[in-house]
Amino acid sequence: MDKLDLNTKAQELRELLGEDANSPVDIFSLANQIDGLTLVYYPLGENISGMCVRDKEVKLIAINSTMSYGRQRFSLAHEFYHLYFDDESGFNVCSKNLDPKSENEKCAGQFASYFLAPYKALRAAIKKVAGDQRLSVNHVIELEQYFGMSHLAMFWRLVSEGYLSADKLEDFSSGVISAARYLGFDDKLYKPTSVEFQKRTYGHYLKQVEELRQKDLVSSGKIDELLLDAFRDDIVFGLNEIDWEGEAID
Repeated sequence: MDKLDLNTKAQELRELLGEDANSPVDIFSLANQIDGLTLVYYPLGENISGMCVRDKEVKLIAINSTMSYGRQRFSLAHEFYHLYFDDESGFNVCSKNLDPKSENEKCAGQFASYFLAPYKALRAAIKKVAGDQRLSVNHVIELEQYFGMSHLAMFWRLVSEGYLSADKLEDFSSGVISAARYLGFDDKLYKPTSVEFQKRTYGHYLKQVEELRQKDLVSSGKIDELLLDAFRDDIVFGLNEIDWEGEAID
């Protein structure tokens, strides 16, 4: 596994998607900008973090919405590798395990880490939060909050870069959410998507349905059926809409 090559690929994809080589990214917004990509959130069970399907006609990424927000961000970056750089298969189901046996999955995981926290940006952030001190749990939390990575993903990245030892995993894994709150951070990074939003489809599929609706190519009933198939009952039934009475929405 060539880490330099994977870091280069991560930077190239950042640039392709309009991001610089160092800043934290809103990866879900980036996904919505990818032409032809359908993004699905779905409870995929305890052992699957995500999947990617790609061929000449379909580009689809599914993310396990029952995992933490930080893990979902990592999983999406992982699936970006399969979408753009993986030549092995057009269908990948990815394990929850952050230390997979498959070399291809290891590459995708390392790529995801570099995409969310580029090498130089991570070094600069470590210098800022810790200076010359040894990294503590609080330092790791500050880093994962800055880059939007799950706690385990950040821990193993720091192990791979030589900043931490793998035998410290247990010491660095207890009381994380409580410590993050004490440090003044939102705990969103460590929580799953709320139940009512765990099944959702975004992106290309909805654009296609809207095109059908605008061109009046199918019945309104069929449009509703297509939207319900995509778990978008909020669109069909107008759920959670608020009448703003003409007020501006900031």
